[in-house]
Amino acid sequence: MTDDTQPIRVAAPRGSGAAHALWDVLQTIILSAILFMGINAVTARIRVDGYSMEPTLKDGEFVMVNKLAYWWRAPETGDVIVFRYPRSPDQEFIKRVIGLPGDRVQVVGGKVYVNEQLIEEGYIAAAPRYQIDLTVPPDALFVLGDNRNHSSDSHNWGPVPMEYVIGKAVFVYWPPQFWGVIDQITEGSS
Repeated sequence: MTDDTQPIRVAAPRGSGAAHALWDVLQTIILSAILFMGINAVTARIRVDGYSMEPTLKDGEFVMVNKLAYWWRAPETGDVIVFRYPRSPDQEFIKRVIGLPGDRVQVVGGKVYVNEQLIEEGYIAAAPRYQIDLTVPPDALFVLGDNRNHSSDSHNWGPVPMEYVIGKAVFVYWPPQFWGVIDQITEGSS
């Protein structure tokens, strides 16, 4: 008959305490590196630099970017995306998708039209003070900053090639008072 109240004894690992501690630290470093590389493979983090996306995004905010968002589907009108700047691909920009390949984009009288349909833009800082009329080429996107009159975007330098798109901006994670999901405005919403 055994006594179930006896504590179970586990043998201590062989070797010195220092060697065991070093092995634990090494395992932690290896696991951390694997996690870091895995997270970087599917996400990016960027800092908003400037005022071109106000009021949606503010200067100095840090944003999480989903790099896998467009592996299974194409960008949609209203998505906030991060991409390499066509004139200097080592720079990253963040803007809102307005026109998709083949769309006709017009900015007339302070209003934006896509394929002759008015886009309700309750999220912009002010109505645009410029005119434009173009058709988005295949494999490209037309993007604008939400601060229409203070943004370097497709109205200045043209559409963004699809291969320059890094991913979809999804979450503001710094500073803490602005934590939250980034509004992705779909067609017909305001």
